[in-house]
Amino acid sequence: MIKHLSPLQAWELLQQNPAAVLIDVRAKIEHTFIGHPIGAVHIAWKELPDWLLNPEFVPCVFEAVPDRDTPILLMCRSGQRSLEAAHALQAQGYTHLVNIEGGFEGPLDGDKHRSTLGGWRFYGLPWQQN
Repeated sequence: MIKHLSPLQAWELLQQNPAAVLIDVRAKIEHTFIGHPIGAVHIAWKELPDWLLNPEFVPCVFEAVPDRDTPILLMCRSGQRSLEAAHALQAQGYTHLVNIEGGFEGPLDGDKHRSTLGGWRFYGLPWQQN
């Protein structure tokens, strides 16, 4: 079963369970230039320029998190790609998966801006840019 948590709930889980792993599944350019949660493991689910699925995603997760009972929290821009990635990991036997709703940037507001209604950055959770 895949859980759905808000960024604040996800942060709380990460603080309560040091074994939990946060994986940022966004494309490398998003991770680098838009910013990313401090301590997140970056493994892209899809990559630019064509938004093709990363065939190395699951093997890279296996390498980063070999214990399939470890809690894995997945984050993308707004919560859709991370949910797709969670389903792929669930199919490979991972048992404690969390999709972070609203992702890093949250939904678009009325002016088509992100990070104003929700998401990791909106809540002021720890992040950095490269």
